[in-house]
Amino acid sequence: MIRSLPRSGLYRWGFNSYVLFYFFFLFAPLLVTCVLAFNDSMFPSLPWKGFTLDWFFSDGPQKIGFFHDQKNLRSLFVSLKVAFSVTILSTLLGTCAAFLFEQEDFRFKNAMYFLMLAPLVIPGVILGISILLFTNTLGLFFEKGFGWDVELLRPGYWLVVFGQVSFISTFVALVVTARLRKFDRTLEEAAMNLGASRIGAIWHITLRYLRPALTSSAAVAFLMSFENFNTTLFLVGSESTIPITLYLQVRDGSTPVINAISFILILTSSVIALANLFFARKETT
Repeated sequence: MIRSLPRSGLYRWGFNSYVLFYFFFLFAPLLVTCVLAFNDSMFPSLPWKGFTLDWFFSDGPQKIGFFHDQKNLRSLFVSLKVAFSVTILSTLLGTCAAFLFEQEDFRFKNAMYFLMLAPLVIPGVILGISILLFTNTLGLFFEKGFGWDVELLRPGYWLVVFGQVSFISTFVALVVTARLRKFDRTLEEAAMNLGASRIGAIWHITLRYLRPALTSSAAVAFLMSFENFNTTLFLVGSESTIPITLYLQVRDGSTPVINAISFILILTSSVIALANLFFARKETT
């Protein structure tokens, strides 16, 4: 669209209608969910029965609020623990991959770059099933061949972490690579000419330059891990994450406590996203 060209009234009406419908389509379901979190009803749906905070703070007997629901609180803790581990591992692996792909003498760079992108285009369901079948096969091989019972290969916490890292680290690598390509390599050379070691130059010069990309990608990695469902569904053990628990509750029938949980998650994700945007802009100014 060329801004300097004249625009008809019909064009402006169509453009404004599209923008309005687009944002309504995005945010109307979230708004309804947030409103129903305060509905004084035993069902997570309309009609509106009045305002209440019971689905957050009530301890029963008829209504159990989220902060007294031990099952959902445990699932939330598991999700936070998984997301924290995935964020650290994905940031480390993604940053190392970005440095690797920026090496000019790295052989088979294009082929390896294509393989790195593969987990992003493979459906999460297929990825979860593939990881599960691979680890089960490997676990049976160790058990039958050597008598080893490798706990890391069972569905559970670490398998969920490794499964999510397999595709979230790719996203981190793409973000860091995009920032690294704009980096002036002569700054590292100048630091080493002044007596800094290679590691010292990377730590004090390169990583400092990459800090906005690292913080942004780490924040997005945390959110991607926290809300992941497709891959986690096949790798989770006895301790499920909050998306899996919410899915089971919605499938089997639940109270508006799921709306209360959704409200808290939406609010928390929005705060994290806004904080990340604020600090990213502060770093670049």
